[in-house]
Amino acid sequence: MSIHLVGGGRPSTHDGVVYGPFVSEAATHAAGRGVQRPRIGLVAVADDDEELQEQVTRFTAVLTGRGECDVVAFPLRPGDRLELTSLASLDGLLVAGGLTPAYHQALMPASDDIAGLVAGGVPYLGFSAGAAIAADHALLGGWRVGEVAVCSEDNAEDLDQLSLQPGLGLVRSTVDVHAAQWGNVSRLIMAIRDTDGVDQGMAIDEHTVLIIDGTTSAVRGAGQVWRVRRSGHGFADRELTVAPIAAGHRLSL
Repeated sequence: MSIHLVGGGRPSTHDGVVYGPFVSEAATHAAGRGVQRPRIGLVAVADDDEELQEQVTRFTAVLTGRGECDVVAFPLRPGDRLELTSLASLDGLLVAGGLTPAYHQALMPASDDIAGLVAGGVPYLGFSAGAAIAADHALLGGWRVGEVAVCSEDNAEDLDQLSLQPGLGLVRSTVDVHAAQWGNVSRLIMAIRDTDGVDQGMAIDEHTVLIIDGTTSAVRGAGQVWRVRRSGHGFADRELTVAPIAAGHRLSL
């Protein structure tokens, strides 16, 4: 099964293309265990009940609009932790968006269990924050490197300095989101340039999904995925390439 990384965006006419493959994979997993309707876990983290309910309502509608399924919601407040036993008997796991550091804090204690689900054939869909934390090295936010701005302060995720931390480890490439819409490609470029051991990243546009299946991936939806690669070893010798990959194209990782 695959990892589905969505760059953000409110419900739109592209939802069928963006979310349909994930729901289809969840149904396939359910059929493999003799269940007709897949159970899809939905993790949302927000600091008030109204926002949590909005997230649950929105993503439940998006998922059930793509096919028959039962959505099991796990609403969490900042500081809460996802209960490890909550992940049993799921056929898919969707991690929603919001403040990326809060999602990182809530899900990292369950990272081994999430990795085990995916290894067992359960598809994962990360939306915005859920996409960012899926990486080996998760880009949690920040808007400056030292005193130099690398993106808008509005995109900082309540962090000042650009911050990478160990993530869920589902994908090797570091991920940023809302790429073209928020101008976050520049932040990813700086993260790849300055972080030892991180030599590739993907910045994903809104209404766009990067579907990763093993060593290959495909882009679907309305926008592009901006692939950033680094070559060279010494800091002075590092060279970066940025390539936009349009929907409908595949790439090797």
